Formats: sequence, structure tokens, C-alpha cells
Amino acid sequence: MSATLTAEYLFPDLTPDERERAARVESILPTIRDAAADADARGELPPGHIKLLADAGLLGLVVPREYGGLGGGLRDLVATTYALGTVCGSTALAYFFHCSASSRGLLPLAAIEEGLFADDEVDEVRTFAERVLFMMGRDKLCLANFASESAKASNANVLISTTATRTEGGWLLDGEKSFGCLSGTADFYLVTARRADIDGVEGLSLFLVSRDQEGVRPRHQWQGLGMRASDNNGLVMESAFVPDDHALVVPGGFARSTQMSRGSWVGNQVAITAIYAGIARGAWEYAFERTMKAKFADTGKPIASSPMHQVFIGRGQERLTDVHLWLRRQTDLEAAEVPILPKAQVVQSWKLAKGTICDGAFDVATIAMKMCGTSGALMDNVIGRAMRDTAMGLVQAFPSERGQLDLARMLVEDESWVGLTTPAAAAAAAAAAKA
Repeated sequence: MSATLTAEYLFPDLTPDERERAARVESILPTIRDAAADADARGELPPGHIKLLADAGLLGLVVPREYGGLGGGLRDLVATTYALGTVCGSTALAYFFHCSASSRGLLPLAAIEEGLFADDEVDEVRTFAERVLFMMGRDKLCLANFASESAKASNANVLISTTATRTEGGWLLDGEKSFGCLSGTADFYLVTARRADIDGVEGLSLFLVSRDQEGVRPRHQWQGLGMRASDNNGLVMESAFVPDDHALVVPGGFARSTQMSRGSWVGNQVAITAIYAGIARGAWEYAFERTMKAKFADTGKPIASSPMHQVFIGRGQERLTDVHLWLRRQTDLEAAEVPILPKAQVVQSWKLAKGTICDGAFDVATIAMKMCGTSGALMDNVIGRAMRDTAMGLVQAFPSERGQLDLARMLVEDESWVGLTTPAAAAAAAAAAKA
């Protein structure tokens, strides 16, 4: 029988094709593990990692085969970010931000098939969507998905203030993106901006911005508590030119495309939580092995045999199982070929799943630190990185309390946070709420 792959701890029922893709991931884990400590200390993604991923074909993991990809789906993405998380959370997060760009190709194509675009809109939508997918698959280019901004709205995850102004042959982008990995590293940035000539979410548009384009630069080096080597340095655009064939500006095109998501927002956010689950597993395995190898001087028995450590072991296994079950359930809800639940209920589940998984991962890392004791609580080892990296999951996207509140509002008041909004749309929503 073949050796167990890391992905199989989460998905023991991998299909042969999924297992082949997971084996590609497994083959690069040792290299990424060996670089993790230095990458964290430097706060930079190792320059060789993108080539490593490209050579393994993994930049096209979730890109259909007709566009040069591996043809994987959400289960593959979750399995991969989980496996990468066991050895380096930063690399896993950066990789997710690349793969999440695929939704900007897949969802518009699905919306075309669903008839959501008029005949005179289809060519522009298809051209942009296929460009994204060919870049990731056939061309093995690295994309960075930039949406988040520092300004917030009371009713939305992300408030889009970055503007796109029409100019000859294309668009000029102006604005700052506060969060998004692979800044200064990706070949192209996939940027969400609002057309200056259209108010509200109808103006939300997508742009492929070259890393080397004049007027484009990283915001500043990110000194995060965790996930330090994800090149999460933000993005500043000052009259950055984007040609027409690198833009999707059909009014309402972004919103219509996201309707095709099976889950929350653009349908792949569960793969971020898989990273924290993977980090927790990596910390747990490190702590268990350490306490099994260490012996009491007087009895020669493993330190893991002490009653205190056995309480930690039982509690840690319980919490790690909780994390896996929630992650597996949410993935099944969003990836099943035949929908298990209506989309509204899948989104409701996500509101709880995100926080439950991330809080659980942090609990596991905390238990692992207690198992290793003072001598194991070092800044630059697996425990130190796991504590800091899983702490980021407590606040990334939204904390568990936000998810619980949002779920309650969905159930009681039939309303919740939206994914993306614009200043004009946020103002209109606020006015409507006051009325």
C-alpha cells in the first residue's frame, strides 16, 4: 500500500486524480519546510518558491486542463493549502492568493453559460476570463489577487475605493490595497477597482496589472505577527495604465459573476482556513514527537506518559479532530457535484465554520506549546511560528464573533455583511438603514 499523503489526513477518500495532484504537493514539502524558519526571520517569501511551484505544475492546480492547468477543484485547493500549512503557513497563504485569482476566470465563464451576460457583453467577459486562466495554467505565471483596502464599511468585508478612469486604449488605476500576498513577487496583480464613471457595485471591475508597470509599487514591508513570509506588502497604484484587453469593465459584470459561487463570496475562502488547520497539525505532530522522544531521567519513560501531558494529548486530539471535521464539512458543502444544501445555508455554515476552524487551530497550537514547555517555546521553531501564524487566523477576514453575529442577523433579520462594496453603495445602505 502506498504511503499516506499529508492531504489524506483531511481527505482519506482522494480520487486517483486528486491523489496524483496531492503527490505533486508532497514532493515539494521538504524544500518548503527547510526554508520556513529563515523565511519567517527575513519576512520574505523565498525567491525560489514560485519556480518550485511552477515546475510542479501547481500554479495551474485549479485551472481546467484546456487552459493548461491540472484540472483540480476546491477539494484539491483545500488539500494543498492544508499540506503546505503543515510546513510553512506563509507559503500556503501566498499560494492561496495566487490560486484565488482563478475564480476571476472560472466564475465569469460559468455566468456566461448561465446566460447572465448579454450577447454584446460575452466577448469581453470571455476574453478576460480566459486570459486569467491561460496565464495561470499554460503560461505558468504567478498572479496576486488584490481586493482588500484599509478603509472599512459597516456592512461589508471590503470597501473598494481604488478607482479606474478611462483613458485612450485602457484605464488608469489609482488607489492602495492594504492586504494581498505576493506583492513585488507576482508577475501580475489581479486588482478589483471601481469605475469612476459608475456609482455603486455596478462599477466594480477587474484589472490585470503588470508588476513592472509604471506607477505600481509595494505599499510598505509588512511586519505582521505571523504569516511573515507571504510578501503581504500591499499595493500602491498611481495612474497605473491597464490596456483594455487586460480589463473586465462590463457594468455589473463582477457582481453577476460572483453569483455563480457555490459558497461564500467567491467560493474558495474555505481554503484559507485549511492553512490554519495545516499549521495546527504541523505543530501538533512536532509537539507529540518531541514529548515521545524526551525521557524522564529517573524512569526512562517518555515525558508524554505523564498525566499532565496525557491530558494535553487527549485535549489536543479532540480539538484537532474538531478542526478537521468542520473543514471537511464546509468543503463538502461547497464542492459536492450535487449540491447538499441551498447556497444560503452553505453561506450560513461558512459564518460559523471560519471562526470555529481558526479558533480551534489556535487552541491546538497553544496546547502544543504547553506540551513542549519553556525549552520548546522558541520564536524560531515550529511552535513559535505556529503560535504566531495561527493567531493571524483569529482576525483574518473576520473573527469568530463577527461570523456568529452575522449568522444571527441572517437568521433573525434576513441580512448580513456583503462581500464587496463601494463608498457610494455603503452610503446608500447606511441611509436606508437609518430610514
